[in-house]
Amino acid sequence: MPAARRLRWWTEIPLVIAVYGLYSAGRLVARGDVSTAVDHGLGVLRAEQSLRLDVVRPLNRLFSTEAWLGIAADYVYASLHYVLTPLVLVWLWRRRPSGYRAMRTWLLTSTVLGLAGFTLFPTCPPRLLDPAYGFVDTMARYADYGWWAGEASAPEGLGGLTNQYAAMPSLHVGWSLWCAVVVWRYAGGRRAVRAPVFLYPLAITLVVMGTANHYLLDAVAGVAVMGLGLLLTPAVQRAAGALRDRFAPVRRGARGPVAPAGTTVVRTGGAVHRGSVPQPRRGAPGPGGTPVRTAPGAPAVGAGCQTARRTAPTREAPEATADDDTPRPHGGRQPGPGAAGAADTPAPATR
Repeated sequence: MPAARRLRWWTEIPLVIAVYGLYSAGRLVARGDVSTAVDHGLGVLRAEQSLRLDVVRPLNRLFSTEAWLGIAADYVYASLHYVLTPLVLVWLWRRRPSGYRAMRTWLLTSTVLGLAGFTLFPTCPPRLLDPAYGFVDTMARYADYGWWAGEASAPEGLGGLTNQYAAMPSLHVGWSLWCAVVVWRYAGGRRAVRAPVFLYPLAITLVVMGTANHYLLDAVAGVAVMGLGLLLTPAVQRAAGALRDRFAPVRRGARGPVAPAGTTVVRTGGAVHRGSVPQPRRGAPGPGGTPVRTAPGAPAVGAGCQTARRTAPTREAPEATADDDTPRPHGGRQPGPGAAGAADTPAPATR
């Protein structure tokens, strides 16, 4: 059975929950010094201005003056990030299990990298800068139209559980790009028909800037994080596979090591012996000094042993020497050198 078919929901769900819990906890731990986050935000803003990439301000002005556009953008920002990404993950699990493990690893690896960015570079979003910089917090302005409060996209009363200074990189953009790539790669139909799915990360990029939750460079960093996560995915999968093989429990019903190819399993006195049984030399003395005559390639079993595969019982014949021509019972005679294995088969009767 392919590895993708052995996926189990009771191992996948705790893994995803654990990484998301780490992501959420990291956002809280990374709150840090507000003044440092503000300095980083102003630094990003100055960098965009020097690169002539100051597109957040005009977009935010549009979203804050057109209520229908601003409210819709706030709903998209507060919901799709947490709803659509899990839905795509579940769809991939059920419809394309062969690609699920790699895509899931890519998503989780990139999320951990984003958490490192939040921790090492806390950044104040444009909406939390001094109003003198010309940015409007649309989620605070239109809070009466949704479930969120003035503090990020958290439900009202739970804003204190979020880290509002985790703007760099933008995982809203990163996760939306992951969704688009997964659907484009694994959905049926022609690729040209699937190409419009990339409008989703483009729309999310406009939303996070229009609502003043991220700078343009935050969105660029989100794409870069996803690219780095994709490059690291094979190494992460190999490391996870090595850990799984090392700590995997012994399967139930295991009966010990399997005998290697080329060995013979014999049974002596009820005990099973696994190992190579030496082949006697042609003409070497057997039990009682009688030379052993074996045909080339004929299997040999030690004296007093029986093979695991039992044959029909035969009448025992008296021991005979090499020169004995005494007729066997039923008129049979001693087999010649070319009759390999004839001792286990009754000789034909003669008239």
